[in-house]
Amino acid sequence: MTQIIILAAGRGTRMGSELPKVLVPLKGKPMIHYLMESVMAAKPKLKPIVVVSPENKKVIGEALASYQVDYAVQGEQLGTGHAVSCARDYIDSRASDIFVLNGDHPFYRLETIKNFPLKHHGILSMITVVLPDFRDWRSVFYHWGRIIRGKDKTVQEIKEFKDATSEEKAILEVNPNCFCFNKDWFFSNIDKVQDDNKAHEFYLTDMVKIAFDQNDIIQTSSIEPREAMGINSPEELIIAENLSN
Repeated sequence: MTQIIILAAGRGTRMGSELPKVLVPLKGKPMIHYLMESVMAAKPKLKPIVVVSPENKKVIGEALASYQVDYAVQGEQLGTGHAVSCARDYIDSRASDIFVLNGDHPFYRLETIKNFPLKHHGILSMITVVLPDFRDWRSVFYHWGRIIRGKDKTVQEIKEFKDATSEEKAILEVNPNCFCFNKDWFFSNIDKVQDDNKAHEFYLTDMVKIAFDQNDIIQTSSIEPREAMGINSPEELIIAENLSN
């Protein structure tokens, strides 16, 4: 069975809001509600886990009171890899896999949330987005991590924007931080992730390089850019509102 983990510990600083980022309204309701509606419509067999911060646990709990979820607390903002590791003690013993989603990505379709975990085999699967360019509304993807593939097209790693070279930034396949992991493999390897990057964070995306170095197959599924869009700024919120018309 697969257990869903939703990352929701981010502050709303860049959004210019006192609300946690996932509670900033999109078309009149908190953006995380759109994701939660799709998650719950998929009828997960195990209760989803929402990762929050100590500061936003109460208000997010109130906003999600109508949803059957558990909460894990990320005491410090040390990166996405650290955030998922904070859910360790809340994962159901029956779970064989974990499915990680960002709470500020409101447009995931029910079909994706339902079918992506069913396609997952092995130790790591991930969603990717292939873009024609970074123009117009697609500029929201420019600062996302790039998918690095070898000559044989196998995925080798994800290079976060801050750490990418100019050549890597020209790559048009990006990562929305959406993964399925074999649970046991993940928790056996997450401590190998280091914060030796320009953000000094423990990136969840570094698990891809760890899997590649172990000669494991990394599966990918591509979705449309609109579905993958996340919201990190007031400008991106306006774009999201326009796209949802």
